[in-house]
Order: sequence, then C-alpha cells, then structure tokens
Amino acid sequence: MIERQAGRLLVKVPLIMANARGLLDAGRAALQAGEQVFDFSEVSEADSSALAVMLGWLRAAAASQSALKFAHVPTGVRSLAELYGITELLPLV
Repeated sequence: MIERQAGRLLVKVPLIMANARGLLDAGRAALQAGEQVFDFSEVSEADSSALAVMLGWLRAAAASQSALKFAHVPTGVRSLAELYGITELLPLV
C-alpha cells in the first residue's frame, strides 16, 4: 500500500473508502522521527476518505514527533479540502 522510496512514502493504491483503514494503519506504521513526505503521484483514484486518512496521519505524526508533508495530492482531494475549509491544516507541497 505504501512503499518507502527515495526518502518518500509513496502511496501505491487508490485513496478510497475501501482502502482507508489499511492506508491509515500503513501510514502510521511507516512514520519515523523527523520529516516525512507522503507522495500521491501514483494514486489513480481518490475520494473524500483521503482527507480523513491524511488527517489521521497528521495526528499520528504529532504524537510521534514527526512532521508531515503531502506531495502530488490529487486535484479532487485539494478541491474537497478547500470545500471543507481544511486546506490550511494540510501541509501541501
């Protein structure tokens, strides 16, 4: 689901409701101290559950003293974040 490649955590499956729990758990398990970048460049499909997963990762990172950034976030997910008024909560690069 998530692979560590070139210093990034590459998400390899769609960010959809069916994968949400697995992605949340896989992302939490992948967190290490310091800055982490979740890269969505290989995500082919995403729905609103992507935001819940991303917020869950941010909570886990704060608890483990990690810092997260999200790269190559799908346009639809960015639009949903704007619609819900949570863009400022997401460290997008």
